[in-house]
Amino acid sequence: MSQPIVIGKRKSRFKELAQAAIPGGGNLDLCLTCSSCVNGCPASGISDMDPRKFLRMVLLGLDEEVLQTPWIWWCSMCQRCKRACPMGVDIGALVFMARQQWSRENTPKGIQKSCDLHLEFGNSTGIRREDWVSLCADLVEETRQQEEDWKDLPAPMDKKGAAYYLNQNAKEPTVEPEEMIPLWKILHEVGIDWTYSSEQWDAVNYCMFSGDDRDWEAVVRRQSEIVDDLGCKTLINTE
Repeated sequence: MSQPIVIGKRKSRFKELAQAAIPGGGNLDLCLTCSSCVNGCPASGISDMDPRKFLRMVLLGLDEEVLQTPWIWWCSMCQRCKRACPMGVDIGALVFMARQQWSRENTPKGIQKSCDLHLEFGNSTGIRREDWVSLCADLVEETRQQEEDWKDLPAPMDKKGAAYYLNQNAKEPTVEPEEMIPLWKILHEVGIDWTYSSEQWDAVNYCMFSGDDRDWEAVVRRQSEIVDDLGCKTLINTE
């Protein structure tokens, strides 16, 4: 016969921290343990963890276990759990708070490196500005020469006053640059006046996933400043 786990009386400092930081307190105490969050979560079962179990550990004051589980880095913070929850418990925000408690040195290297590259180069794969500009120029020129129907295809860079500012998933210019051309053709065909930026063009902000608010804000703020400087009215984020 299984025995109950005796955990004694504990005070969850992490729960208090999270409730103070999450708007409305995250409804953490309203959990019905119905497991609706588990059914909607793509990370359920990884590292022997799921959203319901993670929340129960927080509520039981198991701070050490909560702040050590690698499961928080498998969570995509997609918020499906919150949408599935009848009480609106914000487990995604709870996971974000848990990530903030990890030191920069212990944050998964792939996420942290992508964030650091974005802060330094304006994109998460570390493509230098001159290489990005040259790549787009070469691609569009090659297309114009090889495809008669697209001899006027544009790929504008830093175009002042363009109506739309286009971001690009950095994976494409890094490993499959030809995948950018169909989007340029679509925009041209429907008459969209758009531009890339030579400085800050990555559609993915990995700094959001590292849990560091300052880095996340730095990327978004610089992006916003460039959009305003160019005079663009709308940002198209392709990710």
